Amino acid sequence: MKKIIAILPGDGVGPEVINEAVKIIKVIEKKFNHQFELKYGLIGHQAILKTGDPLPDQTIEIIKNSDAILFGAIGDPIYDNNPSAKVRPEQGLLKMRKILGLYANLRPIKVFSSLIDQSPLKKEIIDNVDFIVVRELIGGIYFGKKGSDKNSAFDTCEYKKEEIIRVGKIAFELAAKRKNKVTLVDKANVLETSRLWRKIIQELAKKYPSVNLETMYVDNAAMQIIKKPTNFDVILTENMFGDILTDEASVITGSIGLLPSASIGEKTALYEPIHGSYPKAAGKNIANPIGTILSLAMMFDISFNLKKEAKIIEKAIENVLNKKIGTYDINKTNPVSTTKFSELIEKEIENIS
Repeated sequence: MKKIIAILPGDGVGPEVINEAVKIIKVIEKKFNHQFELKYGLIGHQAILKTGDPLPDQTIEIIKNSDAILFGAIGDPIYDNNPSAKVRPEQGLLKMRKILGLYANLRPIKVFSSLIDQSPLKKEIIDNVDFIVVRELIGGIYFGKKGSDKNSAFDTCEYKKEEIIRVGKIAFELAAKRKNKVTLVDKANVLETSRLWRKIIQELAKKYPSVNLETMYVDNAAMQIIKKPTNFDVILTENMFGDILTDEASVITGSIGLLPSASIGEKTALYEPIHGSYPKAAGKNIANPIGTILSLAMMFDISFNLKKEAKIIEKAIENVLNKKIGTYDINKTNPVSTTKFSELIEKEIENIS
C-alpha cells in the first residue's frame, strides 16, 4: 500500500511523541511492505514563531494532499495568561478542523488490565471499561459568534439539523458494531440547542432499531462516568460537553497519556493523542507515547483499512505494559524514557506474527 501521511508535530511534547510514532510507521512499513510518504508541516506556536500564522498556507497544502494526518499537540504557556493575544496556537487547530470538515471526534476510553491499579478509581468500578465518545467537533459554542467589550462578552452556541444528523449517524453505526447502545448527553432542560439535539437524535434512532438510545443530562453524565463507567458504550454529545467529558474520562485509565483520538469528516482524517502539549515535560524525554502510537493504530484501521497492522500495534503495546514497563506517568518507581518505551514497542511489533 502507498499512502501519504501529513506529520504535524506541533508544540510542547508533540515533536517527541510524534518522533516515536514515526518510528512505528517505519517498522510497520518494513514488516508489511507498505510505502508511507511522510510530509511535515508547521502548526501552532512553532508556526507562529516562524511564519506569524498558526496554520500557514504551506501546511494547509500538505494536509489537503495527504491521505491522513498525524498530529502531536498544540499550545504554549506564554498564551495562558495573555487573554488579549490576537493570534493563538489553538486557532490553527480550529481552522484545520473547519478546512477539512472534521465534524466528528472519536475518543475511545479503555482500561489496560495491567494498569488497572494506576487509576484513582476502585478496581471493581473500572474493570472492563470500554466505551467511546463521539463528539461533534466543528459546531457549537467554540465556533459560534463571539464578541466583547470592557464590561461584557458573549459566545453563541448554534447547531443546525444537518450537523447533528451527520455526527449522530456515526454514533449509531459505531454502536451497531459494539454493544448496541448510544447515550445522548445534553442539557435539554435548559438549552435550546440541546432540545434540538434530543429531538433530532430520537428521530434518527428509529432508523437503527437494534440500537438502544438513552438520554442523559451532562451533569449526571459527568457523575455516572466516574460512578458506573461500564454502563456506557457509545456516548454522543456536542462540542463543549464532549471536550470536558473526555478529559474527565481519561482519569479512568490512569493517565491521559494513554488515550488516542480520531477526527473524521468530509475530507482527510486527523489522528492525535488527547493529552495536549504538556509544556513542563517538553524536552525531557518523559512523555508517554502510547496515546500517539494508538492514534496511529486508529489511522491504519479507519483511514487505511489496515486492520491487522492496527491490531499488532495494540497488541505490542499491551505486551510491553504487561511487563510492568512504562513512562513516569504510569510507572513512578522504575520509569523508562519516551524513546526507550517506544523502542520496546517496536521490538514487539517485529516479533508478532
